[in-house]
Amino acid sequence: MDNLNTMEESLNSTIDPACLQEPPLAFDVIKQMDAFEFCLYAMLTLMSCISLVLYLEQCVFIYKHLPYPKKTTIMWVNGAAPVIATMSCFGLWIPRAVMITDMTSNCYFAVVVYKVLVLMIEELGGTHKYLELFSGKTVRINTGPCCCCCPCLPRVPMTRRLLFWLKIGALQYAILKTVLSVVSVVLWTNGNFDLSDLEITGTAIWINPFIGVLTITSLWPVAIVFMNSNSYLRGLNIVPKYAMYQLVLVLSQLQTSIINILALDGTIACAPPFSSQARGSLLSQQMMIMEMFIITLVCRFLYRRTYDKLLPEEHDNNVNAEVALTQAALVEHDV
Repeated sequence: MDNLNTMEESLNSTIDPACLQEPPLAFDVIKQMDAFEFCLYAMLTLMSCISLVLYLEQCVFIYKHLPYPKKTTIMWVNGAAPVIATMSCFGLWIPRAVMITDMTSNCYFAVVVYKVLVLMIEELGGTHKYLELFSGKTVRINTGPCCCCCPCLPRVPMTRRLLFWLKIGALQYAILKTVLSVVSVVLWTNGNFDLSDLEITGTAIWINPFIGVLTITSLWPVAIVFMNSNSYLRGLNIVPKYAMYQLVLVLSQLQTSIINILALDGTIACAPPFSSQARGSLLSQQMMIMEMFIITLVCRFLYRRTYDKLLPEEHDNNVNAEVALTQAALVEHDV
């Protein structure tokens, strides 16, 4: 017994006090940087800045060449990778703000999930055209992540009611995720929300699983629309676009969760002034910036296509008037 107590005391005495403290301040991080770390931070910051500049330039291009509301939808979807990269850069330089930067990225991506569904419908001409296209047809609903293992599920007819519930299924995540994120940040500032607190009385153990259920519920409607619409949208590169959306989902949600679990388990070692959990967040931010930078370049290539030139509204009115006069003259001639 005395030997066990001695071993515990020696083990506790070898733990650096910094491993048990909060993440360091930004000034402390900069002060303890060596040349390699400074170059690494500078390179990652440059990547996030380039991602943001490319996104803004892409927004200008989309605004000039696409009609409303399609242009706003594409801007939202295109902004997933640059926004996550920018927030990761803030979390990289300001470790104590990781909770807020992660919540901001997750809230933005929650809206993107809904916007991806809206984009596929708008690419087919909007809700009315979409329903006309699938009029009298049935659609498959045995898709991931909910029912991919249920091939016995029957095909159902595409109706306005079904499309409405598909939209609601994706929209609920955007709304509830934002609300729960705000609540989590408020509880975190009061010391009541801690990801490392896995007790049944902790708030994180209740909020995070509920968010996971909301995520799966929102991904299912998007997958249903994609599986039944991708054959009509292959000319618009919808498959690689959807793949990029799925990649952002995996990297921003699953990868981050795995790194956090490894940090909580102690697999990611403490490196003063960063605790194990803070170092896990640091590694996650660094990886996320590089990954989102590559995805930004790929998305710019996918969405940078030639669109029909938009005509001024007055020009459209004149063209419509000329067409009406021509049709009237033809009718009179026939009479």
